[in-house]
Amino acid sequence: MTVMKTDATTGNPRAAGPASSTPRKAGKFTSPLGRDLNRRSYILTAILSFCGLVAVWTLMASLELVDPLFLPSPLAVLGKLGEQAASGELWEDMAVSTYRVFMGFLLASAMALPIGLLAGASRRLEAVIEPVIDFIRYMPVVAFVPLTILWVGTDDAQKFLIIWMGTFFQQVLMVSDAVRTVPAQFQNLGATLGLSRTRILLRIVFPASMPRIWDALRVTLGWAWTWLVVAELVAATSGMGYRITQAQRFLATDTIIGYVIVLGIIGLVCDQILRISGRKLFRYTKGR
Repeated sequence: MTVMKTDATTGNPRAAGPASSTPRKAGKFTSPLGRDLNRRSYILTAILSFCGLVAVWTLMASLELVDPLFLPSPLAVLGKLGEQAASGELWEDMAVSTYRVFMGFLLASAMALPIGLLAGASRRLEAVIEPVIDFIRYMPVVAFVPLTILWVGTDDAQKFLIIWMGTFFQQVLMVSDAVRTVPAQFQNLGATLGLSRTRILLRIVFPASMPRIWDALRVTLGWAWTWLVVAELVAATSGMGYRITQAQRFLATDTIIGYVIVLGIIGLVCDQILRISGRKLFRYTKGR
């Protein structure tokens, strides 16, 4: 259907193009696979998803589709976690492991941020840094466990080093990629204003790339948690990874599954804290 409008200068009718049957809201995004979920519906759907997973697990355990020795029921796992919490063992292991993860992660981040920033801003430095990083990051971290013991011993420094190795090299590449997404016009504007290269890098490039860098940190924090068991696999006397390894020797699958679930919960909480913090810090990227 074509709508006719009157030209304001000539008074003659003119075509205004096809008329829309429904008004269109500016800035409203509609997914091609269905309508968007509001926050309340999203949270409810996520909770139902977890409930469905627990229901399937409970059904399999009650029907004994898998030997209880290998797949205990949720109640058995919960009871074992309760015993560990009552004795204080669970809280001690959580505190030790959290300390190790965050120390290794913070050390890796503190080193990766400036290196990735420079590699992303300079082609020459990129040529120096990225081939070496690409080469090392494909080496399995597990293979370095014996070497790290020889280098730094078996105390917490060895655990920090394993977690650092599992996150640092990936962080450098992700930070440098984030820096390269900054439009060249931003840097040209800084040059027009007479800013030096260092000031352009610190006052324009780094703030502009910070939302993507924050996402990279959030992703690599998850990787740091996955390297925890490897870090506590050998020559450890405490921590969640150590407890899982000990439980394996005695076929204590309820302890193994319980600790794995706790690790997942801690990781999920950390991820959500960083996600919410990112939304607060970078409100201007809401429509990205």
